[in-house]
Formats: sequence, structure tokens, C-alpha cells
Amino acid sequence: MVGAYDVIVIGGGHAGCEAAAAAARVGARTLLLTHKIETIGEMSCNPAIGGLGKGHLVREIDALDGIMGRIADEAGIQFRLLNRRKGPAVRGPRAQADRALYRSAMQRVMLDYPNLTVLAAAVEDLCLDHARQRVTGVLTGDGREFRADAVILTTGTFLRGMIHIGERKIPAGRVGEAPAVGLARTLMAIGFELGRLKTGTPARLDGRTIAWDRLEEQPGDDVPSPFSFLTEAITTPQIACHITRTTPETHKIIRDNLHRAPMYAGAIEGTGPRYCPSIEDKVVRFADKDGHQIFLEPEGLETHWVYP
Repeated sequence: MVGAYDVIVIGGGHAGCEAAAAAARVGARTLLLTHKIETIGEMSCNPAIGGLGKGHLVREIDALDGIMGRIADEAGIQFRLLNRRKGPAVRGPRAQADRALYRSAMQRVMLDYPNLTVLAAAVEDLCLDHARQRVTGVLTGDGREFRADAVILTTGTFLRGMIHIGERKIPAGRVGEAPAVGLARTLMAIGFELGRLKTGTPARLDGRTIAWDRLEEQPGDDVPSPFSFLTEAITTPQIACHITRTTPETHKIIRDNLHRAPMYAGAIEGTGPRYCPSIEDKVVRFADKDGHQIFLEPEGLETHWVYP
């Protein structure tokens, strides 16, 4: 056995960071295990925080002394309060974040958090006390054993994860990173039923290839609304996003290639997020429309990548 803790958290994404920080905050000796320390706080999809409904959650986390709101305020490069004309209960704070700033800020906070130890290791198995029906620790892929009174799983997309890119199918937690297969096998062996949730993310665009002067500019709020009650002012430079539209020619290209899309080729079964459909889903479901709005959102101040 390498070490003993009160709480072990598996996974260093948004949920894992909040869980580890919360446990450490109340005095528990906490260990956060993640595949790579360099990817703690990685924003795998759209680098945005909040929005309708979701912005409320960020502020609730902040009210409980969580960290996401403060990090989002530090890394945000465009802030907008959605539903501003409606009542306070349905307004949705949203921020476009600089992916690199968010990641580095989260790592800085987590690696210096009192009562929290952060280690890079892939958890392959759980230590179980079958007589008491309790988890007593974890085993890592490199043979280390850590004991704890409680183990929290925040595995995100990594648990037996699978990525579909067109006609390709790749076992992965996210692009370039291996899935957590051993841990998934353990959970199934002790009686848990594992399912799959589907999410999608578009190919990124090179901002140097975009005719920005031909697009509609979408500026942020003149006075940004922070997520955290502790943030006095937003000091990070702010940027504008832009809006464009698909055309009938775009729709024809998509329809002609639907047989290559995993959702329509039968490679994926299930229903995607209701309020975040893919572009091919929009073209199929709303076939009567000759165009769909596309928001072009820069992924950071020092990168050319744009999220469509």
C-alpha cells in the first residue's frame, strides 16, 4: 500500500476538481487521481461556461465555495447575460473561456489546495471488502494501491469511452487519450450496468481562413457579469464572436454524406442532447429551412482555433 486517505477522487475534469476541492475544504485528506496532470481542467468540447440553466448551476457551485465560477471569471474572454429582458430567475450568465487560461488557472488552484494531493495515475481496479460490501481503495495501472474511506468516480467520458469520427471508431476517453477500460470492467463485475451517453463536437476551424468582415459581429456585454460573488471585476481582455449561416449548398453536401455520419449510419444508437443538435441533425429534422445560424467562437486569445 502506498498511502491512505479519507477520500479518493478519480478523474480531473470539472466534476472531479469540484469534488476533490469540496472534500479537502471540509478537512478530509483527499487524493485526486487523473491520467495526466497536464489535462486537469481541460475543456474538451466548447470552451464555454454557463448559459440558460447551466449558468445557475455555476453560481450555486460558487455559493457553496466551489471553484468553477472563480476560474471562469479569470479565463472568460466574452461574457453575456442571456434572457436579460426577462426576470432574474430565468437569466443565464454565459462566458466564452480561453481554453488555455482556464486549464492553467484550474491546475494552479488544484495543485496548491490545502489537504489535497494530486497524482497522475490511471485507476484500473477498486479494492473491495466483500464481507462489508464496501470500497476500501483503488489500484492503479502501475501497481500502486491507495486506501480510502470513500472513493468518488468522476470519470466523465473516459469509462469505456468510444469516439466516432465519420466512419472511424476509436476507443478513447477523448481525442488522443486512452479510455478507462479496467475500471469499467470492475464495475460490471460487481453488478453495475453500464450504458452510454452520446455527445458530439464539431471539427474546429482555422480563424485565418474566415472572412470575418463578411459576418455579423456578436459582442459581449459592455459590463461583464461575473459568475462568482467574490469577483470584483473582469480583467481579462474581451473579444467578439461572430454569426454566419448555412446555405442550401451546405445542406446538399450534408445530405449527400449522411451515410458517413455515425448517427445515421447505425454506428450510434440513441438520442443526442435536445438543445444541442449536430448540424446534420438540424438539416434532417428541419428540412424545410434553407439555413441555420452558426456561432463562431474563438477558443482563446493566443490561438487561431475557432469553435463553430
